[in-house]
Amino acid sequence: KHDIEVRPIEPDQLDALLALCVEHAAYEKAEFTDDGQVERWRAAFFAERPALHGWVALDDGRPCGFMTVTTDFATWSARRFAYMDCLYLQEPYRGLGLGRVFLERLREFAAAEGCGWAEWQTPPDNESGIGFYRRMGAATKDKVRFSYDVGAGGLS
Repeated sequence: KHDIEVRPIEPDQLDALLALCVEHAAYEKAEFTDDGQVERWRAAFFAERPALHGWVALDDGRPCGFMTVTTDFATWSARRFAYMDCLYLQEPYRGLGLGRVFLERLREFAAAEGCGWAEWQTPPDNESGIGFYRRMGAATKDKVRFSYDVGAGGLS
């Protein structure tokens, strides 16, 4: 029996968050480079006005999953919304109801922040995640996601 709780992330859990992010990237077959995230996270999570909000699932104090959320503003509706950037549970912890707990935290956070809705994305081959989100009542929006490097280069 697991004694698992979902709590806001604490400063001493950032190294564990890094390890979970490495696993999450591998799960999504994505690149992950450790280039000082922990210190940038410390500034983002624990600032007077946080840029990033996060929760961890703890199994007897050991982090086994996490969710991170930001807020954004939609032009068309002129309303704030929550954006769930990451939700990840280690494989043994899937199917135990923790995803539902995280989505409830997302709902509570969004309401407290005055957000009208929450959005997120997942890779198209994440069939178990897509099925879970649909069972939770989430709807899909077909879009093509772009990424634009605004570094040294400039326009092509």
